[in-house]
Amino acid sequence: MYIPKHFLESRQELLHDLIRNNAFAPLITQLDGQFFASHLPFLFDPARGEHGALRSHMARANPQWRDLASAEALVIFQGPHAFVSPSWYIEKPAVPTWNYAVVHAYGSARLLDDVELRTLLQDTIGTFESPDTNLVLPEEYFDRMSRGVVGFEIAITRLEGKFKLSQNRSAADRASVIRALGASEKAADIETAALMASALAEDHGS
Repeated sequence: MYIPKHFLESRQELLHDLIRNNAFAPLITQLDGQFFASHLPFLFDPARGEHGALRSHMARANPQWRDLASAEALVIFQGPHAFVSPSWYIEKPAVPTWNYAVVHAYGSARLLDDVELRTLLQDTIGTFESPDTNLVLPEEYFDRMSRGVVGFEIAITRLEGKFKLSQNRSAADRASVIRALGASEKAADIETAALMASALAEDHGS
């Protein structure tokens, strides 16, 4: 990923938070010599290995799992993002752009055995299902549904973080963009404004 120095984010805690908060992501690999992508929910364990590990599952009918362990895998976690109008800048002229935060996780995958798959599915339900539902699946049904999916784990070999939040603009321009996005009715704009405000506060405190 192309990352100008202004936008490089290497703090592990921020990268980990973005992964956890944006757990539904595309898995990209090679299948028969061509790129193939599946959109999946991921569980992240930062304590497994040097850079952490990702676990997920896909339908057994999905052919991607058959070549999953044969080449490097890429998972892209997309955080808040928003269009930025040059009309919001104090300093002009300027061009329109897009602010965003993203993490690329690269690694090698292995398929899970039946016991690991069962644990993964239980962990997935426990992570994403609201505790208020008190969801309990009958054992026979759970086992039957489990046979229709394949679980895998990706040992992360490197993480790339790009937080493009107008760091190349003046503090006045950044504050103006934050105000404009914060006044939006779009949730993504408001989330981007909050991330920008946090980055701007850190820069002032450093």
